Amino acid sequence: MLQLSTATRYYWYSQAVDMRKGFDALCGMVNEHMKQSVLQGGVYIFCNRRHNQIKLLHWEGDGLAIYYKRLEKGTYELPAFTESSSHGIIAASQLQLILQGIVLSSVRHKPRFSFIKEAV
Repeated sequence: MLQLSTATRYYWYSQAVDMRKGFDALCGMVNEHMKQSVLQGGVYIFCNRRHNQIKLLHWEGDGLAIYYKRLEKGTYELPAFTESSSHGIIAASQLQLILQGIVLSSVRHKPRFSFIKEAV
């Protein structure tokens, strides 16, 4: 079952992906293009060229799970990333808005405290 948690990291692959790809091909893309391992527990997000299909790949501790959604009407909004990067990290709340079809630029956030631990 898919649960979006703020404790989980969400990695969005910025290139269009063939939605016929399964577990092994998507894991290969994560390893080769994103330089990550699916075993580290993040959720890896892939979208097709027309932006109407999305797949989320996640290691659940005992196996891989794929969440796959195809829109009958409309498209998903893609988060903005630099062109030089093959992927980017998004927040759980941002992914939830994308899945619900909300335009990200129309969302206003009130200021909140954020404790970001810097790497030493």
